[in-house]
Amino acid sequence: MISFLIALAVLVIGYITYGKLTEKVFGPDDRTTPAVAINDGVDCVPIKTWKALLIQLLNIAGTGPIFGALMGACFGPVVFLWIVFGSILGGAVHDYMSGMISERNKGASIAELSGIYLGKPALYIMRVFSILLLLLTGTVFVTSPAALISSLTPAALGNTFWIIVILIYYVLATLLPVDKIIGKLYPVFGVILIIMALSIAGGIIFLPQYTIPEVTLVNLNPENLPIWPFMFITVACGAISGFHATQSPMMSKCITSEKDGRTVFYGAMIIESVIALIWAAAGVAFYGSTQVLQEALSDLGQSGVVYEISKQMLGNVGGVLAIVGVVVCPITSGDTAFRSARLILAEWTKLDQKKIGYRLLITLPLLGVSAVLTQLDFNVLWRYFSWSNQTLAMISLWVATSYLIRNKKQRFISLITAIPASFMTAVSVTYILVANEGFKLSTAIGYPIGLIAAAVLFVTYIILASRKGTLK
Repeated sequence: MISFLIALAVLVIGYITYGKLTEKVFGPDDRTTPAVAINDGVDCVPIKTWKALLIQLLNIAGTGPIFGALMGACFGPVVFLWIVFGSILGGAVHDYMSGMISERNKGASIAELSGIYLGKPALYIMRVFSILLLLLTGTVFVTSPAALISSLTPAALGNTFWIIVILIYYVLATLLPVDKIIGKLYPVFGVILIIMALSIAGGIIFLPQYTIPEVTLVNLNPENLPIWPFMFITVACGAISGFHATQSPMMSKCITSEKDGRTVFYGAMIIESVIALIWAAAGVAFYGSTQVLQEALSDLGQSGVVYEISKQMLGNVGGVLAIVGVVVCPITSGDTAFRSARLILAEWTKLDQKKIGYRLLITLPLLGVSAVLTQLDFNVLWRYFSWSNQTLAMISLWVATSYLIRNKKQRFISLITAIPASFMTAVSVTYILVANEGFKLSTAIGYPIGLIAAAVLFVTYIILASRKGTLK
């Protein structure tokens, strides 16, 4: 338990110290934000800071810090280290920079920012890549809650029925102004997500039958999957996630002061990591070993494991919280995934989103494609989502690095993003080379290539950052 408590403390200290450093590197000022300067009544709408924080948390979280953390816990308590340091040094920096750089570019998407700071080829690649990722995300967050709801309702209301209901809700949430459904419901759901996590934390700390193991570097994965790079892909949203780079621009359009950025973007990521840390600890404490946890995940699925832990630990109240968590949380990330996809396509097509007809023109085909994707195997979708997610994080960090090189006199302060960008390059390249859904190469080949790819990009960064003059 000592390792768990220290990890929680380090996350809080990280927000206070490294979060402040990250803010200082970026340099927020008193300029007018898009929420005030544009204020179109649809996507650029002023929102209070505390609401923006909770909306950002729901946008980025979903069931990621719960499901991903439980699957990551199958590697053992070593996962605590990745959640803590991955978040402080990588994920929260990633979220803050992607949100704030977007804010300084009128709320532009990560695809547009890639074009501005990495060049035109990156623009087109990222448009396609981010839309595909958002479609996968939205689809994953249709199928998982629909499956759980259908298991709790009469047989007449089957899986297909609930998929249709969720998709109809997505149409409304994607089309309506951000301060309507999202602005009103998300703060409430954000509080529920936090209460759910704190309740589980209380259970594993104070109930005598549960013991949280101490951190060890030993790989305890029952399937003998190597920690590198598999754990770093499995635990995405609890440590670092490229999906967040598609979500942060939504709140970059709504914050009323640049100085709110650390609270909203860096802060939401730290809260998400606290939630992930709690669920990773709960997984190994509740089941007693990674072997039993793995078997439970295989037999019950992630939703079933969440329900079993919550129900047995907290009783009927816990069961209700679990159902709300694994139903509402993915839906609240799914709808913003489609909303983000709409905004990226709107930037691409130059269709004015003040007009409801143009919003419909983009939204309906997106949801139609997702409806088709729901017929595919969930596990296959999740595997490709996980790799795509971390690859997008890598690209987003290189975008932030380019921004800092261009806009700061002390160019090597961009190491704050270049180092995690290089690390995620090694993770993403290595994974796709050795994973079964990738090229299935041996680790003897995949590991060196992944490290070489990261080294090449880092050396390129050093050369560019060393040049005199302003990069264009």
